[in-house]
Amino acid sequence: MIELSAELITFLMLGGVFVLVLTGFPIAFVIGSVAFLVGTLVFGPTTAFHIMYSRFYDLSLNYPYLAVPLFTFMGVILQHSGITKDLYESLYESLGNLKGGLAVVTVVFGTILAACLGVIAASVTILTLIALGPMISRGYDKSLAAGTIVASGTLGILIPPSIMLVVYAPQAGLSIGQMFMGAVFPGLILSGLYILYIVIRCKLDPESGPSIEENLQTPFTFAKMVRLMKSMLPPVLLIVAVLGTIFSGVAPPTEAAAVGSLAAILLAIAYRKFSMELIRHAALETLKVSAFVVMIAALCYAFVGIFMSAGSGDVVTHLILSIPGGKWASFAVIMLVVFMLGMFIEWIGIVFIIVPIFSPILVALGFNPLWAGLMICINLQMAFQTPPMAMSIFVLKGTADPALGLTMSDIIRGVIPFIAIIMFTLVLCMIFPGIITWLPETLLGAVH
Repeated sequence: MIELSAELITFLMLGGVFVLVLTGFPIAFVIGSVAFLVGTLVFGPTTAFHIMYSRFYDLSLNYPYLAVPLFTFMGVILQHSGITKDLYESLYESLGNLKGGLAVVTVVFGTILAACLGVIAASVTILTLIALGPMISRGYDKSLAAGTIVASGTLGILIPPSIMLVVYAPQAGLSIGQMFMGAVFPGLILSGLYILYIVIRCKLDPESGPSIEENLQTPFTFAKMVRLMKSMLPPVLLIVAVLGTIFSGVAPPTEAAAVGSLAAILLAIAYRKFSMELIRHAALETLKVSAFVVMIAALCYAFVGIFMSAGSGDVVTHLILSIPGGKWASFAVIMLVVFMLGMFIEWIGIVFIIVPIFSPILVALGFNPLWAGLMICINLQMAFQTPPMAMSIFVLKGTADPALGLTMSDIIRGVIPFIAIIMFTLVLCMIFPGIITWLPETLLGAVH
């Protein structure tokens, strides 16, 4: 064992993670290795192993995390159920005559997917396969088309049932149901602002998002409305099955996730897409995602155990609380740290590292923990869209047909306006915190 100051340990652990992440090694192994090596230096191998093992074991048995595989399973089944294509085509028939209408449809469709899937990769993949080709073939600006898909697909990490909220809430000592309720309005506001941006941009620059050719335009008839209502019914039923169960108090999120999985299977049967091969594929995909989440989560949890035991948490707390400018300056620093981490570390690692460290600080600063937690989650929307660690961008690029000629430059230029919209939404929620807290307070009366 070596005598090291808490400040030096803080530098070694945070600096070590930052440097090793840049090497390209998987984040779980990076964080676990740094925790074990520093823990061995400071506490000795036996104590370090005991801290890491006990926290790894505790997290693996954390009941609320059962919602992660259940929501993942629900999302994979829904992705292959066949309802997504019908819904997109019906929305396109309704809004295709509008300038930028196809992009607006993509945002609306992405918002509905977000409330059904909660899995970013699935949402971005579906949107890319269904929307990218039609937009580019109809003359849409490639950057607008790409940015719309990335931003819309990323809504799934905020709008419930979001896996990120399921992971975040237990770490901060919050109710998953409260976080689901608090995320509804910020998610819808983001969606609305995305649509507003698209409409304004296409009004100012019609060439970036042209409407359907006049000879192909048809009036919105009663038959179209009936088809739209029929295509909307399955996702609405699924949303009611999950969020209705939670918001009405019938069941907590973990059990509601099981209800959602059953509803997704019934929808697959109704659309004649159900098969044992689908169940096998969904089970394997769920196993991969769940193992990925739990491995990163458990090693990050172990990392925080070493970090806190070494006194580094006190160092960070003292540093942030001593920032001149009062609590809002400290809050701004925390949000900046989260934004910067989002450029280099996957969201799971960020949540499990920062939440145990920052949550007590935010409470000490006098912020509502639910409001502060969702501000961080809104901030993390940008983590999926800011290179070099931008999962949504890479999913889009990997899924896009090479024949469309979409470049990484097109995608990055396209997401910049949407990142600015997320920043504006953060400011809006700072000025009007009721955007986040009103619904939980109204339905539960439990947020103070």
